[in-house]
Amino acid sequence: MDITIHASFLPHTDPDAMLAFYRDTLGFEVRNNVKYGDLAWITVGPPGQPDTSIVLQPVAAFPGLTDDERRAITEMMAKGTYAAVNLATKDVDATFERLQAGDAEVVQEPTDQPYGVRDCAFRDPAGNLLRIQELS
Repeated sequence: MDITIHASFLPHTDPDAMLAFYRDTLGFEVRNNVKYGDLAWITVGPPGQPDTSIVLQPVAAFPGLTDDERRAITEMMAKGTYAAVNLATKDVDATFERLQAGDAEVVQEPTDQPYGVRDCAFRDPAGNLLRIQELS
């Protein structure tokens, strides 16, 4: 079986802030930016990896949710407890310094974890947790 990860979804409430963060701070490519009224689905991904993407999806467009459920998701996002993605880099310390200089919200400075990886963590403008681990 030949299965790969093509796209993962992260929620957002502010497409402009998310676009600036993923494009300008993280350095991801913008692959698609689909707008429908006030809503925007923005597909981004790391340069050189055209088959792996993150779709930044508006919470207002989650299908089948009630208004109360959308509010609960938005509240969890604000606390950083709703969604997360793990990324990787060859030099976590240099990546941390670059992202910190770009005003990314630091959650954890580079740390050697007891389970064998060195990583750091940030939040994107929607509150989604981004853990970045060092590749060995």
